[in-house]
Amino acid sequence: MTIRIDYTNMMAGAVSGGLAPEVWAEAAAAFAGARGVFTERRARGELGFIDLALDGSGIADLLSFADGAGQAFSDVVVLGIGGSALGPIALRSALRSTSWNALDDEAREYFPRLHVLENVDPVTVASVLGRVELGRTLFLVISKSGGTAETMAQYLIARGRLEAELGKEFKRHLVFLTDPARGALREIARNEGIAALEIPSNVGGRFSILSPVGLLPAALIGIDVRALLAGAADMFSRCDGDELASNPAAVFGTLQWMADSRLGLRNHIIMPYSDPLRDFGGWFVQLWAESLGKIKSDGTSVGPTPIPALGVTDQHSQVQLFMEGPRDKTVTFVAVGERAVDLEIPKLHGDIPELSYLGGHTLAELLDAERRATAAALSQRGRLNMTITLDSIDAHHVGGLIMLFEMATIYAGALYGINPLDQPGVELGKRYTYALMGRPDAVDARREWDAIPEPEQRWGV
Repeated sequence: MTIRIDYTNMMAGAVSGGLAPEVWAEAAAAFAGARGVFTERRARGELGFIDLALDGSGIADLLSFADGAGQAFSDVVVLGIGGSALGPIALRSALRSTSWNALDDEAREYFPRLHVLENVDPVTVASVLGRVELGRTLFLVISKSGGTAETMAQYLIARGRLEAELGKEFKRHLVFLTDPARGALREIARNEGIAALEIPSNVGGRFSILSPVGLLPAALIGIDVRALLAGAADMFSRCDGDELASNPAAVFGTLQWMADSRLGLRNHIIMPYSDPLRDFGGWFVQLWAESLGKIKSDGTSVGPTPIPALGVTDQHSQVQLFMEGPRDKTVTFVAVGERAVDLEIPKLHGDIPELSYLGGHTLAELLDAERRATAAALSQRGRLNMTITLDSIDAHHVGGLIMLFEMATIYAGALYGINPLDQPGVELGKRYTYALMGRPDAVDARREWDAIPEPEQRWGV
């Protein structure tokens, strides 16, 4: 596996206004402190996402179900939100189209279709439930707490329909993914004999892609999850070092932190030049935003704003802003060395200059040329950018990319001086939601809500 980071265009020697050599020289000392925090957190058992890759316990049982009973279903529906949905979506997009070649010894002609209900919009939920045949559908209910309002609402609707149509047989159409010991889903599973897999207690939702949250849906649709974990483990070994220059996760996290804190570049664009990696943008956005957007102990707010883009599509929408808008952004391109397929452009219309030059080239050449051209153009305008290159898009490399970004997030959290593993900013909105929906234990939140002044009509239209 090879994943490389070229950060030439982040530095002052290549880009006007880039990080000066003396500033970058200071980064080693800053990273040494962040590395110490990382080591302490790992020693305390807080970084469970690493153990998922290194341990691999439970994979045999997961694969036994996915390759056996799981293949009795024509459709799999994930009920979840946040990391419980973004991880499975990213893996499906990246690897479902190439997974057939990854299982030569176990090749099958048929895998279930994977649907992910990541929201509670009734139009979408009704549409998916109306398309699938309930008697041939498996529902994966994913909530670590077992009380996520959105997921529980989806579950209750799905269960109601399953019970009405299938009677006592409904249980075999449900699998819960939740906390090992606590929460409503664990209690229901225990009391009613519904199958349940564990989300480790030290793995938060946005870091759960390599837990059963991501691996079970992936295995059910034929993705090589062993290779996924092996790639993550390989990348961990590259990123578990004290030397900044040889640590890819440290380089990425430290550069982005310095661009933000030293240069005011607070918007971090992630721009893969690959349709299969499109949904990794959404996964990265949650990882970066929810982990790093925090209030420090001194009351100051920190955190970059991650923004997803897609090459070349967004060259025709967002790149104008990146090029000439406010100088407050970095762009991280994700390039692919060898693509699963390529198409040659025919040599037609030789008498038309606007078309003839394309003949004989391939679409992969065009895609890569546009990425390189965009990176160079941004650099010429003093806009900082870097490129992460994967040799290919397969389970091994995708696992490595996941681990790189997860470890970079922990390093960046230490550099910002915040806890990247919590999310206190979303809790108040949750409490008010519970209050508005009448949850019994939300009495205090209801009092707070009732004390909020009503909007004055003069501010409306």
